Amino acid sequence: MAGDTRTDRLDLLLGQFDQAREMAGVRLKGLGDEEFLWEPVAGSWSVRRRSEASTPRAYGPGEWVLDQGAPDIPANEYAEVARQAAGGMTVSRIADDWSVSVERVEQVLAHTGEPEPDDTPVTTIAWRLGHLHSCLAGQWEWTFGERRQDPKLLVDFTPSASVALDRFWAVTGRWRDSVATVTEEQLDTVGFSQYPYGSDPDDPFVSVLAGANLEFIHHMAEISLLRDLWRGRFTASG
Repeated sequence: MAGDTRTDRLDLLLGQFDQAREMAGVRLKGLGDEEFLWEPVAGSWSVRRRSEASTPRAYGPGEWVLDQGAPDIPANEYAEVARQAAGGMTVSRIADDWSVSVERVEQVLAHTGEPEPDDTPVTTIAWRLGHLHSCLAGQWEWTFGERRQDPKLLVDFTPSASVALDRFWAVTGRWRDSVATVTEEQLDTVGFSQYPYGSDPDDPFVSVLAGANLEFIHHMAEISLLRDLWRGRFTASG
């Protein structure tokens, strides 16, 4: 009943995550290996054997790694860098956060007007799911776990869609169960998450949760579109 609906911050964020996860589960049913690894254009980023990786920072603990390029600050993150600086982060700390030079951060902060769009790589379903899996596994480790394992060594990437999905749903379930135990005080605690890739240590945990939900939703939307394109790749006219 409507009168029983809770509207506290944690329930709103959990409800949003649950609904997004349910929708994603429906959209991912029937995903096969060929579609999982389908490269829509030449040069797409994906999951590859370590010996075949072509990107400079591809990572993973096993035979299969996730493509990753050279560190930079993309145009769509310029505003985030400005917020970090306005919040009191030093230029050197921001540079460490993004794994770039101090000069690059200063260039971004000095930029005026609209930044030029990034020439970003197209990524496969395998890449998008692997990236999201890596983020959730790392955030769990550095929030609820021992806070010591390198996030880039937590996920054993695989070319198998079914294996990847089984592992992914297990991680999302663990994340959801742990988040459900968080107190109001912990929601407001800056640095409750110490995840080292990003601004988690400098943010209240409620902001970290909102960001994790956004990451989940936008990558699942991208995966859903790739599934639509896969299904229609031989039926498009013209």
